[in-house]
Amino acid sequence: MPSRVALVHDFLLDLRGAERAFASICDAWPEADVFTAVYDEEGTEGRFASRRPQTSFLQRVRPTARTFRPLLPLYPHAVESFDLSGYDTVISSSSAWAHGVLVEPGAVHVCYCHNPFRYAWSEREATLRARHPLVRPVLRLLLNRWRQWDWIAAQRVDRYVANSNLTAARVRRYFGREASVLYPPVETGRFRPGPVGEHYMVLAELMAHKRIDIAVEAFNRLRRPLTVVGDGPELRRLKRLAGPTVSFTGRVSDERAADLLASARALVVCATEEFGIAAVEALAAGRPVIAVADGGVRESVREGETGTFFTPCTPAALAAAVERFDPFSVDPAACRTSAEAFGAARFRSELRAIFAAAQQAERPLRPDARPRGLAVVSAQRAARHAGAAR
Repeated sequence: MPSRVALVHDFLLDLRGAERAFASICDAWPEADVFTAVYDEEGTEGRFASRRPQTSFLQRVRPTARTFRPLLPLYPHAVESFDLSGYDTVISSSSAWAHGVLVEPGAVHVCYCHNPFRYAWSEREATLRARHPLVRPVLRLLLNRWRQWDWIAAQRVDRYVANSNLTAARVRRYFGREASVLYPPVETGRFRPGPVGEHYMVLAELMAHKRIDIAVEAFNRLRRPLTVVGDGPELRRLKRLAGPTVSFTGRVSDERAADLLASARALVVCATEEFGIAAVEALAAGRPVIAVADGGVRESVREGETGTFFTPCTPAALAAAVERFDPFSVDPAACRTSAEAFGAARFRSELRAIFAAAQQAERPLRPDARPRGLAVVSAQRAARHAGAAR
C-alpha cells in the first residue's frame, strides 16, 4: 500500500527563508497533502496554490503577515486540530508550532526545525523587556505555558533535523533531543553576478531581533549608501532612525532582490541567524557578506574569502568592519562556488535519505500514547524544564 504523506508548516503568509525551504520539501514529495495553520495565497505569491493547503479554524479570520501575531496563544491548539489519521508519513517544517501535530501511533514524524520558537526560548527575556511593565506578567505566564507545551510536543517527534549547528544546539538544550544538521536549500539559480554599484544592502524581515537598527546607525555615521530591502513591524522606527544615505525599498520581487544583491558592494547581517539564507543568496550573486561573528552565517561565510565578521554587534564595530574590508578584493566566482554547496537538489536528496533512515529506525512510545498518569509526569517534567531553561 503506498505511503500517505502529510507536510506541515507553521503558517504560509509570505515568502521568507522558512517558506522557501518548505517549498523545496513540497517539491521532494509532490503528491503529499499540505497543512498549515493559516494561508495567504497572495502573500506567498501563489507558490503553494497548486497544493491546495489545508488550514486550521484560524483561517476564518483571514490573517495576513501583518495581522497573524495577535492569534499567537491559539496556534498550538490550531496545529493539534489537524486530522492526520491515515497518514503514515509526516514531515513538519517548524520554527514555532508545526512540530506539535498529533500523528497516528504507527506514523513516522520527522521535523525539519528552523529554530525552536524564539520568543519563548532564545528571545524570551528580550521579548518581555520590549513590552509594557503591566503586560509582562501575563506575557510571562503565556510564554511559560508555551514552553511546557513545546517540550511535550518535542518528545512526540521521531527525529529532528536542524538547519544549522546553532539550531541543533538549541534543540538539544531546550527539548533534550538530538538533531542531525541539514543546511536549508537556496535557490542559487535565481542569482547571477553583475556590475557593482555604490550601495551596501540589508535583506531581511524588519523584526527587532534582526537588529537592523545597528546597520542603520552605522551607515548614518559612515555616510555611505545602505539599501534596506524588506518589510515588517520595525519599518516605521527604522525610517525615523535613518539618515539621508539610508533608503528603504519595502518588499520587492525575487527578480528585483536578485538585481539589488548583484549590484551591492556587500550584504550586511547584524542578526544572530540560525542559518542565514540571505547570506548565501548574496554569495550566489557573487557578493561578499559583512556579518556579526555569531550564528549560522559562520557556517556559510569564510573570513577574508567570501566576507568578513565583526564583533560586538554595535554600530561602531560594524562601521569599522565596513571601513577596513574591501569588497572588491573578493572574487565573485569564489562566492558563487561557495553558494552552490547549498543548492536545493542537495537538500531534497539528503532530506529524503534522512527520512528513509527514520522509517527504518526503532521508535519509542510517544507521550500521547502513554497511560494518563505518565502524561501527567511528562507535563511536570516539562514545567521543570521550562524553568531550568530560563
